[in-house]
Amino acid sequence: MVVVGNINSGGTGKTPLVINLVDHLKRHGHKPGVISRGYGGRGQGGVVLDGADPTMFGDEPLLIRARTSCPVVVNRNRVEAAKLLLQHAPETTVIISDDGMQHYALPRQIEIAVVNAHGFMNGWLLPAGPMRESMSRLRNVDAVVGNGINASELGSSAVPFFQMNIRAGNFFALHDRQRRVTSTNWHGKKVHAVAGIGHPERFFQHLKALDIVSTDHAFPDHHDYRAEELDFYGDAILTTEKDAVKLARLSLGLPVWVLPIDAVLEPNLADFIVKKLVEKNRGFPTT
Repeated sequence: MVVVGNINSGGTGKTPLVINLVDHLKRHGHKPGVISRGYGGRGQGGVVLDGADPTMFGDEPLLIRARTSCPVVVNRNRVEAAKLLLQHAPETTVIISDDGMQHYALPRQIEIAVVNAHGFMNGWLLPAGPMRESMSRLRNVDAVVGNGINASELGSSAVPFFQMNIRAGNFFALHDRQRRVTSTNWHGKKVHAVAGIGHPERFFQHLKALDIVSTDHAFPDHHDYRAEELDFYGDAILTTEKDAVKLARLSLGLPVWVLPIDAVLEPNLADFIVKKLVEKNRGFPTT
């Protein structure tokens, strides 16, 4: 079991990291599966199938399933999620938990903590601050991944540090991923940027860095969109992959284009995990 989590509340970039790990572990010969609580979902959980309802399972599990095609199971009880995953996909060689560092009933071989530049704020524990656990917790994980923050900003630590950068691809049409355009397609056009993620300003800033002038619409994380909220005048709506899984179910007046992102790790975190799994004698394949 590999747990990807964080010690502060809010989005830190766990989902793109999980997608990165699934893809790279497959290249090492693994058959990974993912378990998730399914934040924002209103259902009882279960196996996430292609085309599942995001309002029932949550947006992030659907995104992981769409991007990786690996088995994904949602359950607020991570232990039960892991059991169901192995029943559904007994060929699974390694389970990745998207979040769950504080779910201590869940056995784990490896813990990966993701940190970013915005998360610590006053450094106080909830509810006085944003912290689920104190900074000292980072000394007990197997690796720390910095998203927009480097190792020196975290102070001295003997824990291996991996730098994560986000790389954006070309925009694709909401209902046809094969239709692609570059950022220059939106120069001089009236576009609306829609983001309901942990830090919507990151998406808006990225569009600005691409010289796209947009009218920005920030929504709460895991927002359950209604068509009337997106009744805009213009040429297009630009959005994130996470939001796209919800917008795909709506009938909207403007075409929707999605900006895909990939996590890039330096050095390769999957190589580190494979080595750790072998060291812990869990019997997973390494080629």
